[in-house]
Amino acid sequence: MASRHSAFYSPLLATIARGFDATYSVLGAGQRSQDLIREGVVDIMQSAVSSNWNPMDRGEGPLPVHFALINRRDGFFIAAPEPDEAFAWKSLEGRTLRADYGAQPNAMLHYALTYNGVEVDRVLMVESGDADYIHRQAPGPWCPVVSVGASMPEVAFSTLCCSRDFVDTTAYNEFLAAYEETRQWVRSAPAEDVAAVEAGFFPGVTRKDVADAIKAYQKIGTWSGGIEIDDALYEQALMVFGRTGGLSTRHPRSAVCL
Repeated sequence: MASRHSAFYSPLLATIARGFDATYSVLGAGQRSQDLIREGVVDIMQSAVSSNWNPMDRGEGPLPVHFALINRRDGFFIAAPEPDEAFAWKSLEGRTLRADYGAQPNAMLHYALTYNGVEVDRVLMVESGDADYIHRQAPGPWCPVVSVGASMPEVAFSTLCCSRDFVDTTAYNEFLAAYEETRQWVRSAPAEDVAAVEAGFFPGVTRKDVADAIKAYQKIGTWSGGIEIDDALYEQALMVFGRTGGLSTRHPRSAVCL
């Protein structure tokens, strides 16, 4: 199961599309990934290390263990209605930005704004309606003017998680091998080839739009490196949430990840 559906998660989508026997679905309103994994409804979930922290603060458990990296960069873009070659991060000051208010995208956006010298309180953020710029994943109808992920340090953004019991199964090992090989392929294969493989996941979206999104993610290196959730990427996630006021406890990597 995925918490969001996007070409940003192409390593997972392509693993299934290339023949791994799995049922794919997207998290519904009111569902919680930790509950679905705990109850055995879902074996593997696309999530983020940050999803464990608040439940850990509440003493909730057992919680999923995060075992593989999907994206090492934020996958959101700032986009405008028309191409804007003169855009700079400071261009957002005094303008309206329709922002994604999901916990992690919002934290990353605020971190990136500050990291790039923007006075955040001068950006007029709205959740819906008309705006000068929008903050979204690709693909989409507007023109990307800057990548949030490429404008800040690499981070443990999206990961795969499962129950600790599932780690000991044959299915886990088979999936991990297929996923690692496919992720390597996705980051270097022609974007058009990746889009062709996973086209069935995007009915109603043109093959070109999917390929353009994949190409954008390849360009910023979101799938570069291995699948390990290493200390540096985990610590950067802690840094982001700590700087934006969304972190109560600095839970160690060993309590969250394999």
